[in-house]
Amino acid sequence: MTEYGLVAEEYGGDVQFVDISALKGDNIDALLESIVLTSDAALDLQANPDMDAQGLAIEAYLDRGRGSMATVLVQRGTLNVGDSIVCGDAFGRVRAMLDEHGENVQSAEPSRPVQVLGLTNVPSAGDSFLVVKDDRVARQIAQQREARERFAQQAKSARRVTLDNWQSAIKEGERSELLLLIKGDMSGSVEALEESLLKIDAGGDEVSIRIIGRGVGAITQNDINLASSADAIIVGFNVRPEGKNSQLADRMGVDIRYYSVIYQAIDEVEAAVKGLLKPIYEEVQLGSAEVREVFKVPKIGNIAGSIVRDGIIRRNTKARLIREGKVISENLNVESLRRFKDDATEVREGFECGIGVGYNDIRVEDVIETYEMQEKPRD
Repeated sequence: MTEYGLVAEEYGGDVQFVDISALKGDNIDALLESIVLTSDAALDLQANPDMDAQGLAIEAYLDRGRGSMATVLVQRGTLNVGDSIVCGDAFGRVRAMLDEHGENVQSAEPSRPVQVLGLTNVPSAGDSFLVVKDDRVARQIAQQREARERFAQQAKSARRVTLDNWQSAIKEGERSELLLLIKGDMSGSVEALEESLLKIDAGGDEVSIRIIGRGVGAITQNDINLASSADAIIVGFNVRPEGKNSQLADRMGVDIRYYSVIYQAIDEVEAAVKGLLKPIYEEVQLGSAEVREVFKVPKIGNIAGSIVRDGIIRRNTKARLIREGKVISENLNVESLRRFKDDATEVREGFECGIGVGYNDIRVEDVIETYEMQEKPRD
């Protein structure tokens, strides 16, 4: 710790060390006392509660029932229900605020974190927010920020590659950068993945990794268009393309990589950059079905009454459950498949069926996507 200038008070330094155990609850009071003492005496932290609120977005995600949910930390001023705010490229009027217990609050003073409802879209973790006088000013500021971000992303455009042909492009002298566009289910996950990818040793000055865009939610048509124009690779972390955007990506030749474990994404990108990619198992989508109704079967669980939208739903294949473009559950299996009262081996596009995947949190309009892993040598 001393290498980073952290010297304990016991050794003549000015840093307090408190031994705690969250599991046993040891020394929690001493930790809180040290925090208060440091902030009041050593740092003399102060904030004006009588001005318009300003602060940072700590986390944000899209809730199906409530819309955009942003956890913000008020750094100065007081945030009130009904205030018009701008947070990154999102704006809106504060419809409600929730504290750490999920209870409604009417105002939030400095140093208080709250969940804010009412933003037009999902901001990014780390975005600053401020209160403005009305919605019109908030919209103008947000549109200006969005335009700057869009122009900055377009300025990073270059020629198209995939993780498979990345090394050949390097050898031919066509590329010196690996461009990535990251989409995830939560802004904190996206930020953590971006930070980890940028720390990869990409080979010194010869090659580099650049993130040309990031966002929260399903992979949209705009993401695919940006990746196509920039020749970038889309990294999806616990998200999937909206609607038929998967087919659009195939037509435009955009490489989309799906991950549910952050270290898997890091390892594969690092292997691609260093030319260490080995033959892998490739995920091949078999079909998808939309849930129309959910039936509860005793001793078995919930069965999804579905219609096959494309491809084939086959018994004993792998499956995932997708809700509003986000992966709700991974590594499921099609345990049962029925057409009316008869068991079926497979059901094709356009037909209705009952699907059991051994997972009970199934809702109407969810999508069940089936796939299999096929061995594929890399280029």
